[in-house]
Amino acid sequence: MNCIHERARIEKTYAQQLTEWAKRWKQLVEKGPQYGTVEKAWHAVMSEAEKVSELHLDIKSALMNEDFEKIKNWQKEAFHKQMMGGFKETKEAEDGYRKAQKPWAKKLKEVEAAKKAYHAACKEEKLAISREMNSKADPALNPEQLKKLQDKVEKSKQDVLKTKEKYEKSLKDLDHVTPQYMENMEQVFEQCQQFEEKRLRFFREVLLEVQKHLDLSNDVSYKNIYRELEQNIKTADAIEDLRWFRANHGPGMSMNWPQFEDEEWSADFNRTLSKREKKKASDGVTLTGVNQTGDQALQHTKHSSHLSVPSNTVQSLQSSYNPFEDEDDTGSTVSEKEDNKIKNVSSSEKNQSYPTEWSDEESSNPFSSTDANGDTNPFDEDASPAMEVRVRALYDYEGQEHDELSFKAGDELTKTEDEDEQGWCKGRLDNGQVGLYPANYVEAIQ
Repeated sequence: MNCIHERARIEKTYAQQLTEWAKRWKQLVEKGPQYGTVEKAWHAVMSEAEKVSELHLDIKSALMNEDFEKIKNWQKEAFHKQMMGGFKETKEAEDGYRKAQKPWAKKLKEVEAAKKAYHAACKEEKLAISREMNSKADPALNPEQLKKLQDKVEKSKQDVLKTKEKYEKSLKDLDHVTPQYMENMEQVFEQCQQFEEKRLRFFREVLLEVQKHLDLSNDVSYKNIYRELEQNIKTADAIEDLRWFRANHGPGMSMNWPQFEDEEWSADFNRTLSKREKKKASDGVTLTGVNQTGDQALQHTKHSSHLSVPSNTVQSLQSSYNPFEDEDDTGSTVSEKEDNKIKNVSSSEKNQSYPTEWSDEESSNPFSSTDANGDTNPFDEDASPAMEVRVRALYDYEGQEHDELSFKAGDELTKTEDEDEQGWCKGRLDNGQVGLYPANYVEAIQ
């Protein structure tokens, strides 16, 4: 019973550990980089652990509710406890053997006594004969003393004969009761054998049931678990996952390109929009055009390549989700990079009139036709940079707009402004070209 109880506790502990392991790693997989059919294969491994955990809990329940209880009930039926301790069946067996042995044991006791008396008489006879022989050689011994020694020898011989007869008779009596003793002892022995046979057969039966409960190889549900696991892993398709990722997070995803909107509608609408509503309305038309050529992804989302709507238009409120923006980004479509460039637009653009509710952040497109034609440099500033640092490119980068620098891995350039909140730095190539570049694409030259 203790053996089965300990095994049941082990099964329960193992099941709990499997469940905790599956729960922990399921969360890690969900939060990790896995996706598509391979992620489903990962989850299938966790599901296998949960299902196997349930099977081991079933084993624990079967061991305790069936096997343990069966042994407990059999013990109550087969072994009855006594008030004074011990079991009734044990006492009955001992009493049976004692009763069968009693007549023969009595005769055996008589044989042992007769044997002892006979051996003592023989010893006394030898001693008397030795004394008589020694007295004959002694001339100082008188005839009367010699006569006593001779009488002693004669008497010891008679005692030897009497004890020998008694010893032989006791042996015959013992031999006479021996067959009955053997028969009685065998009857008691057979009764104990029958009781022991029941115990051995019962233990064999219980151990077979324990084996059935522990053996999961013949369990259909156990086989189905691993058959299903194998199928789920084999259904993992790299091509399908890549196709899905391309359609949802790559070039195949749905785009919401800027559309021409009516000026009259936007003019009235701008006066009623709150700042928060303006931000929500502008989320859907922000586009990013960074092409990564290195092995590592950009750590910050670039917003400098936003396409601004002309000053006489406003983005639509029904814009869809832009996957290229950070999830937590709720800012307006004009990034801080554009805020810096707005300071350098031409005087004609600065003097242009806008509605009073429209913030400076939502002013006209800094990349106007004048900038596009090269008449104005958006990076011209009145103040010179505070410091210049030489840096080296870690990866290839190709500028997506005219205000961005292009370089190859290993090229050196000069950083003229530190990293902004969007992760962009301003720098100058050795050929004199000035522009923006991702801060995590370069490292400082020691």
